[in-house]
Amino acid sequence: MSSVLVVEDDPDARELLKTALSVEGYDVRTAANGADALVSLRRQRACIILLDIMMPVMDGWQFRREQVKDPELATIPVLCITAVFDPDHVARQLGLRCIRKPYRLEDVFGEVAAVCGPAHGDSM
Repeated sequence: MSSVLVVEDDPDARELLKTALSVEGYDVRTAANGADALVSLRRQRACIILLDIMMPVMDGWQFRREQVKDPELATIPVLCITAVFDPDHVARQLGLRCIRKPYRLEDVFGEVAAVCGPAHGDSM
C-alpha cells in the first residue's frame, strides 16, 4: 500500500486529508510540523509528502531545506498545500508543485495518484 505523509499544523485540515486519503485506499501518516515530519520519514519513507508551508516549530520552507540535504529523503516528491497568496511563487522558490487552500480533494487525489499510483483497492 502506498504511504502518504500529511504535514499540516491545523488538526482539522490534517484529519480531513488523512480521512479522505485513507478512504481512497492510501496508508496515511501525519505530522504537525516539519520537525515531526523528518522524524517520521526517517522511520518510514512515504511515496509523497503533502506539505503545509505556514507551521510552527519547523515551517515548510525549513522542512524543504532539510529534506533536500538528506540523500535518503531528497527524492521523495512533495506537494505543497498553502494558503499563501501566491502559490506559484512558493512553488518556484521550493522547486515543487503547489496548490492553494482551499483546495478540491479531487485535485489532491489526482496529484497523489500521479506520483504514487492508484491506491490499493481503488475502484476506479
